[in-house]
This record gives sequence, C-alpha cells and structure tokens, in this order.
Amino acid sequence: MLNSLRTLYRDNPKEAHLAALVLAGFLAIYFIPAGTQRFDNAVLEAVRLTNWYAREHVILCLLPAFVIAGAMAVYISQGSVMQYLGPDASRPIALGVAAISGTLLAVCSCTVLPLFGGIYKRGAGLGPAIAFLYSGPAINIIAIVVTAKILGAEIGIARGVGAIAFAIVIGMIMHLIYRREEAARAKTSARGFAATDTEKPLGTTITFFALMIAVLVFANWAPVENSIWMAVFNHKWLITIVLSAGLAVLLIWQFNWSATHLLLLAGLVILAALIVPDAPQLAFAVGIGGMMLIALSRPKDREWADQSWDFTKQILPLLVIGVFVAGLLLGRPGHDGLIPARWVNAAVGDNSLKSTILASVLGAFMYFSTLTEVPIVQALMGAGMGKGPALSLLLAGPALSLPNMLVIRTVIGTQKTMVYCALVIVMATITGFIYGNYWPAN
Repeated sequence: MLNSLRTLYRDNPKEAHLAALVLAGFLAIYFIPAGTQRFDNAVLEAVRLTNWYAREHVILCLLPAFVIAGAMAVYISQGSVMQYLGPDASRPIALGVAAISGTLLAVCSCTVLPLFGGIYKRGAGLGPAIAFLYSGPAINIIAIVVTAKILGAEIGIARGVGAIAFAIVIGMIMHLIYRREEAARAKTSARGFAATDTEKPLGTTITFFALMIAVLVFANWAPVENSIWMAVFNHKWLITIVLSAGLAVLLIWQFNWSATHLLLLAGLVILAALIVPDAPQLAFAVGIGGMMLIALSRPKDREWADQSWDFTKQILPLLVIGVFVAGLLLGRPGHDGLIPARWVNAAVGDNSLKSTILASVLGAFMYFSTLTEVPIVQALMGAGMGKGPALSLLLAGPALSLPNMLVIRTVIGTQKTMVYCALVIVMATITGFIYGNYWPAN
C-alpha cells in the first residue's frame, strides 16, 4: 500500500498536495474546540481586532500608503533610485538615506509595507530597502519620546540608539548575505531604463511626494501628553486640509490636472465631512478614491492608479488575515486570545535569556499600531516584566508582526523574509539581555 501511495504521489504530485491540504483543512475544522469559552472568546477577539484595524488603519494609513507606493513606481526615476539606493550605490550613503527616509514617516509595521515594496520594485538594493523597512516603524521619533516619558529616559534612549543601529546593521548584513544575488539584480535593473514622458523635474517630484507623505503623517498624528504634540493633534485635520490643497494646486500646475475635476472632488469631500462629521475617515476615503478615479481617466497618469491597485491587491488581504490570526492567538491589549496574558507575564518576569528570547519572539508576532506598544509594555512591566525583555519587545515589536511577515514574503521571498525576521529577533534578544543584565540599575 505504501508503494502504491508513493507511486501515486510521484505520478500526480500537485493532486497529492491538494488532497493533503484538503485533509488537513478538514481535520482542523473537525477538531476545532468550538463551544469552549477560551476558543469562542479568542475568535471574538480576533474579529474585534480586525474590525478595529479596518476602522482605524485601513483608510487613514494604508490607502494613502498604497497611493504613495503606486506613485513611487511611476514618477520616481529609476536612475535616481539606483544611484542612491541601488545595489551598486555606496553602502554608507544608501543605508543612511534609507534609514533617514524611513524615520521621517513615523508609521506602523503594516503601513510601511507598500512604501517598502515601491522602492524595492523600483530598483533599491536589498540592504537599503530593509533599512527603510525597519526604520519606518522602529525609529519613530514620537514613540521614542513617549517611551522616555512613560517608561523612563534610560529605556527611551536605549530604544532610540538600538533602533538606529538595528536599521543600519540589519541592512548591511542582508546586503552581505545576498550580495551576489543583488549584483546580478543590479545588472538586470540597470539595463535599458531611460527618461520617460512621465518623469517630472526633481523639485516637482520632491514636493509631490513630500506633500503626500505629510498628509499621511498628519492624518495619523496620535495624541501624546505633551503640549506641542497635542497642539498639532488638535489641528491635525486643518493641517491635512492645507496640505491636500497644496497637493491639488501642484497637480493642476505641474501635472495638468483639471481644476474643475479637483474642485468637484473637494466639494464631495466637504459634503462627506458635513454629513458625517464624527467620521473624518469617510471624507478622507472620498478624497483618495476620487483622486485615483481622476488618475484613471488620464492616459498619462492611469498607471499611477493601476500600480496603487496592484499594491492593494497584493498586500491588503494578507494584512487582514494576519491581523485576524494575531488577534486569535494573542487577543487585544487587556483581552486574552488563545494564549493567556498571565502566561506571558509569568514567562517574561525576569531578565534571563529565556525571558528575553520569548519577549522578542512574541513582540515579532504581535501587531502594534503606532504608540500602542508603550502602554502595553508599561502594563507588562507593572506586572513584573524585566527591563531587558521590555527593551527586546520594544525593538522587535513595532518593526515586525505576523501580517507584516506575510506581506514581506511576497516582496522578497520566503528565505530573505525568514533571515530578516531572525536578525531582528536575535539582535533584539542580545540587546535586551545585555541591557537587562549588564547595564547599571537606576
């Protein structure tokens, strides 16, 4: 019988794999502990987390990120990317530019993904692209300030220094590991590209992307117990409106968009804001959707909308699935999933290597939106979490998550994704262990 199965598998490997997948799916469904309190509560937490993610992050974070990524693929000169971020560019310059560019975004681990995919698709080297990927959510100036304010200046400084070093070191290691593959990719990418009709003057391009990134940043500005930050937060929609108006003027002036179409779109945005004043996400979505519809109607800009839609199709479903699974396993802050929070508290209650490793791994798989990692770590430290595991979680958590990993895999492949995640976890573990055991106590 075993010989018959081997023959069947050898003759029909695809059908055998499909049959095994169907069987595994059936057994998983058959033995699901439906009806038990823990499982039912975990499913509910997964639904709630996914619902919260859709309400708070998809419209304000991901939609503008998809639009910016699509614009990167169309309007940024491939020659410029290859010069400053390409596989053959100077390593210090490329990694420095990538790290600084990521730092300016101050976004979460999911929002940075379309932008990472955009620069990598355009020809950026693996090392600089990875430095950008890590620095976006990890070297978040606001988050580092909040960490220092809530958890103490010592751990805030340690997080800031560690994150900057991680972005450069991990990017360099990825470049060295895959340098031969990157060299071959550089030769392929460098063939035959030249200026096209869609390219704009450098000043126009910089202003165009600066305005879109500023809209992304200010629309997602989070409240912090600081007078300056709160002043910006209280006026963030006014600032966003001014920036959007500037973008519209630029599109009319330099991209030859119809002023009538943009005025009509502005009217629809205002109408949506008046009808549903408590849901600015609706007006924001109307603005982005209308802008992409106008781009679709213009032959010169149609590719912008097409590229943005390609990123959306590739990334959004994986992010939603990843957020659901993360909620199922770990729940939301203050609510248990399949893994009880008390287990986590008990496992990371000292500065041992085991606790630090566990904190790094859990942080890598959990989903943190911008700034939420600080109160979560504060609660864990209040429950007895060691300062070493706390730093490890702060260094690994914001930069990685299960949905983040699923998407990175589609951009750079399974092996590179595993190497990148392993580097983040290992470096977060080593840094946290040294900080927890050898750094002088307060």
